[in-house]
Amino acid sequence: MIPALIFVVSVAALLQFFVSYCRSLIAASGKVELSDQTREVAGIEDHIVYGDDFHRLLQLVGLCPEPGNDRVEVWSVRTYFRLLNALRAACRAISPTVADWAERERVSCSYFAAVTLDRRITYNRDLMAEQMSHHG
Repeated sequence: MIPALIFVVSVAALLQFFVSYCRSLIAASGKVELSDQTREVAGIEDHIVYGDDFHRLLQLVGLCPEPGNDRVEVWSVRTYFRLLNALRAACRAISPTVADWAERERVSCSYFAAVTLDRRITYNRDLMAEQMSHHG
């Protein structure tokens, strides 16, 4: 019985750390203004990103070669988004307030994906400009 309790407490602590980590990533991205180029590429109109845009934005992120330093962050937020989807579905009928919070978090995850796309587009544009300057 004690080992099971230790396991449950450990998993709960790990989950709490994971959620805090993801929320800190999302909060940092919320302070970044998206470039016009990224908004155009991503089809973001009126500066509004929706929770349902997340998967499409991640597909665009996957098309851009990565700078090599954001794979863990993207995986973490993707996993957090999946947890939010489950929470929203489970709480929709029981607690609309929790479901609304989960939807706001999903929107923040989508914005994180848009910021990641913006960062990768900028990285690749700079890399291409550097390559062109060396060949010119």
